[in-house]
Amino acid sequence: MTLLLTVTIYFALLAVGLSMALCTLRLLRGPSAQDRILALDTLWICAMLLCLLLGLYFGTELYFEVALLVALTGFVSSIALAKFIMRGEIIE
Repeated sequence: MTLLLTVTIYFALLAVGLSMALCTLRLLRGPSAQDRILALDTLWICAMLLCLLLGLYFGTELYFEVALLVALTGFVSSIALAKFIMRGEIIE
């Protein structure tokens, strides 16, 4: 790995870590349920990006499969939470 790629991955890991910390803060302090759901959805996206960055850093394909599973789980949970906020029930 070249020095430029290593420095770039470290910077991206730092930025994703900072954004995950800020999303966690919004998740804990959010004034409304909608803010908390949006923070949780952004946290799922950051977790997916973290898996992708680790896959680039270590050069293995396993992290890309984990990122796909995190993205699918985040999408389904966001839809379920939005439906629960709107209707008060998840299963019809």
